[in-house]
Amino acid sequence: MDTTATKTTIPTTTLIEQGIESGQTYQDYRNLVSQLVADGKTTGVEQREDLIDYTVLNDRRMKRWDKTIKITPEASAKIAATTQKITWVVLTESWCGDAAHITPVLQKIAALTPNIELRIVLRDTNEELMDQFLTNGGRSIPKLIGYDTATKEVKYTWGPRPSEAAQLVKEYKAAHGKLDPEFKESLQKWYNTNKGQAIISDFLELL
Repeated sequence: MDTTATKTTIPTTTLIEQGIESGQTYQDYRNLVSQLVADGKTTGVEQREDLIDYTVLNDRRMKRWDKTIKITPEASAKIAATTQKITWVVLTESWCGDAAHITPVLQKIAALTPNIELRIVLRDTNEELMDQFLTNGGRSIPKLIGYDTATKEVKYTWGPRPSEAAQLVKEYKAAHGKLDPEFKESLQKWYNTNKGQAIISDFLELL
């Protein structure tokens, strides 16, 4: 879901560090989502029925991926060997379907090295930060910001989808003009079949 960007005079580094400060660990975020499901709510400004339903579905997806995501020994060794200290600031919301497939993989990667700190930041309460990292002018999520807290530099950004899925989206939009329910269902099947490996591959290149 995309909304209109707003202007800000606050430095980007300040916004990122505010996001890190107010953000959550992955486990705290998972606890939040589970509690929202129990309360019949969702993250974000709008408490619409469809967004609440997506949050319920995404909670189940994340529970499944938390248990089943596998990283090969070779990839694990490469990730564990990274020496650059980086904070991953991930902008998301509980109703986002892509994020439900992606954030558990990010957590599995970050858990392999003490040099990656993962912070989950809610988009709708951090609009000024989100607006510094738009995708084609939209507030697309999840969006990951790789931030070096020592040098106060953004080393890279990633998202809202792994490169392989992004290419599928690009090709479908070019052919059909928009993403219809049929494609969205096929994209969910792609995530289920790929099992996070495209995400891991993207980050092996970034790291």
